[in-house]
Amino acid sequence: MSATASGKASRSGAAFERRLHRIYGGFTIGFIAFVVGLGLLEQMGLPDNWIGLIFLVATVLLFAFIGIFSRTTNAVEYYVAGRRVPALYNGMATGADWMSTASFIGLAGTLYLQGFSGTASDPGGLAFVLGWTGGYCLVALLLAPYLRSFGQYTIPDFLGQRFGGSLPRLIGAFAAILCSFTYVVAQIYGVGLITTHLTGVAFELGIFLGLGAILLCSFLGGMRAVTWTQVSQYIIIILAYLIPVVWLSVKQTGVPIPQLVYGTQMQKVSAREKELLADPKEQAVIAAFAARASEAQRKLDDVPAALAAERARAERTLADLKAGNAPLAQIQNAEKALRRMPHSPEAARELWTKSRDADLARARPLAGMPPHAQAFAGDPQGSASERRLFDDSRRNFLALVFCLMVGTAALPHILARSYTTPSVRQAREAVTWTVIFIVALYVTAPALAVLVKYEVFNVLVGTPYDRLPEWIAHWSHAEPALLSVVDINRDGILQLGEISIASDIVVLASPAIGGLPYVVTALVATGALAAALSTADGLLLTIGYALAHDVYYKMIDPNASASRRVLTSKMLLLVVALAAASVAAQRPGNILLLVSAAFSLAAAAFFPALVLGVFWKRANKWGAIGGMVAGLSLTCYYMAVTHPWLREVLGVQSPLVLWWGIQPISAGVFGVPLGFAVIVIVSLLTPAPSAAQLELTERVRHPGPLPLPPRTAAPRDGSAFGL
Repeated sequence: MSATASGKASRSGAAFERRLHRIYGGFTIGFIAFVVGLGLLEQMGLPDNWIGLIFLVATVLLFAFIGIFSRTTNAVEYYVAGRRVPALYNGMATGADWMSTASFIGLAGTLYLQGFSGTASDPGGLAFVLGWTGGYCLVALLLAPYLRSFGQYTIPDFLGQRFGGSLPRLIGAFAAILCSFTYVVAQIYGVGLITTHLTGVAFELGIFLGLGAILLCSFLGGMRAVTWTQVSQYIIIILAYLIPVVWLSVKQTGVPIPQLVYGTQMQKVSAREKELLADPKEQAVIAAFAARASEAQRKLDDVPAALAAERARAERTLADLKAGNAPLAQIQNAEKALRRMPHSPEAARELWTKSRDADLARARPLAGMPPHAQAFAGDPQGSASERRLFDDSRRNFLALVFCLMVGTAALPHILARSYTTPSVRQAREAVTWTVIFIVALYVTAPALAVLVKYEVFNVLVGTPYDRLPEWIAHWSHAEPALLSVVDINRDGILQLGEISIASDIVVLASPAIGGLPYVVTALVATGALAAALSTADGLLLTIGYALAHDVYYKMIDPNASASRRVLTSKMLLLVVALAAASVAAQRPGNILLLVSAAFSLAAAAFFPALVLGVFWKRANKWGAIGGMVAGLSLTCYYMAVTHPWLREVLGVQSPLVLWWGIQPISAGVFGVPLGFAVIVIVSLLTPAPSAAQLELTERVRHPGPLPLPPRTAAPRDGSAFGL
């Protein structure tokens, strides 16, 4: 590249970045004004459902506007946004891509329920913060700059050229589809949850309404549309996340920086936990749930007899009400109770088993939550069972951190972003900006969890049932599985053990918990929607690219034109999106658990092959094939035989056995080492890579001057979206 050309490209890029500053600066000011305006309308009497609907429609129209005006049939624009995204904005887009439903909704919610380390069975807590943040360090050090130096479109592209032949590419495409599909199901599930919260429509309908918003971006403009949409989404995400936590911090301490008061409030929460553990009313609640669980177990001991007795009792109650000319409402309620009775012993057994398990789960101190500051479950100095529990908890914590770190460094939709920067240097800078942008959320999530817990423990607990805030009634009515309250000791006062809050609504309910107006609740829901949409867009693009580019173009029709490849990608993306929405409608499980499974799959399939492909020249085709297949197969097998939902779906009847007590979400801890070992052993036993592959490895590791970017390096008409 000549000095003149280089200088011209640099000036063009600087001008492009200045235009982006003006556009997104104006967008930020406009969005804040929009929120303030809706807040004023709320004070003037605008109903909550209208506020939620306006937020939903306005944000979807905004994203649709960017998607429509960024539409393209150019392959370079569609797949890698013209390779002209500045480092700062690539970092923001990647941050939005990264801040999925799991990060936005699930992280603080998991910290609320599980504290620092979680439990042996749910090793969450700070493992997610440490694993995800550490993963980006691996991306910056091991992969992002080298993939940008390679300079193609997809991760299977690299695998196909580095190792040679179609089989590594095909396996890479399959793995990318598998982990991305698992991930995107969780995002669409979150979209359905949020859309339902904002509009009040049924959950299943909310999923497909949200899906339309996803497709408006990814379907039309590919990576170009998704990138500029994600920048706007990041702005919404960070504003939505920070406002409630700053308010809670000010309300409780008078300090507007929640990270500074986090430690103080956590000490207060720990002190309150000790009070609740010794509270006789809380102990009475635990005893009541235990008694109800025992009653369910008594029925399960002889299901046919218990069912007959229950039915006879319900029929006698109905007959007595009719004979006594009871009010019509009482008679109708008795008739409904009779109709709701199980119609067979099998149905009764299933119902009573679920009831027993739910009551046993609530018959625990602190509503089943471990002490927030507890390092690990169990006691290293206690009994044999307590020591074993401690070891299992610590082992699962470390395993999850490992899987999240290497999974982050191997996610195809994140790594693909390294292809969109103008240079290797900016690829490195983009990862640095990404870390800064995600840390802004990650250092806030632990504080939010503690501040919400303080509010629940000290304000909500002890409130008479007839004075409970409206948000309790809203969530318990809309989605009982996410929030339920029951006055089991019949004293008319809410105890901690009488309220069950799922992790997925802690963040969404945080403005209402803090007493903020509904407009902030709608803002947080909009931020969660933006987080889900941003990640879903990137994931769907990855799947579409894998099918259209890596399978169709590279292996089936190498002569396909760029426009035909883009059209094929759009069609396949639509099919995949509908399939993912159908799976999400089945409520397959906790959002964070689904996402964690995707990380294990990505780690086992890609991390060994990518790292050794860059840093070990001797790695060859057969080693890569064997390593990816072996690592991914072992990970999938372990998940299939240990994950409750998968066991049920697949009809696995064998006894549940956990290897070294490791939970299924950390299955990648077995697959990754196996992948490394197989690649090394098989590569050493088979012929060395070709000269062309060795040359590619050397070029990727030690890149020379890059060629000028395409003509799209700077927009010709002044539009930041390159139209």
